[in-house]
Amino acid sequence: MRAFYTILLLVCSNVFMTLAWYGHLKMAENSWFKALPLIAVIALSWGVAFFEYCLQVPANRIGFDGNGGPFSIVQLKVLQEVITLVVFALFSVAAFHTQLRWNHLVAALLLVGAVYFVFGVKA
Repeated sequence: MRAFYTILLLVCSNVFMTLAWYGHLKMAENSWFKALPLIAVIALSWGVAFFEYCLQVPANRIGFDGNGGPFSIVQLKVLQEVITLVVFALFSVAAFHTQLRWNHLVAALLLVGAVYFVFGVKA
């Protein structure tokens, strides 16, 4: 169950992270938001990022093998990166109508390879 909770928390934290980092670009389509000074946009992004950290930190604590979790620190980082890219890809398609191309598929397959080497290969 610790693995499940870790991954669930990482996915949720990455939704907040993606919104904090890139959501303001979509929100700029609204005139009231576009009129905000940069410092206000930064403050709003920090406010959203707060919730990312509220989920990210427990995910790493629960998942880390040094705390009784199932993942090494390297495995946690690779999980984080793969989840980040999947969440971002979904966000870019949904919010910005990005068209995924063959090179995106190749990159995704390479990420699957990274997961395999981090989790499946015993050095």
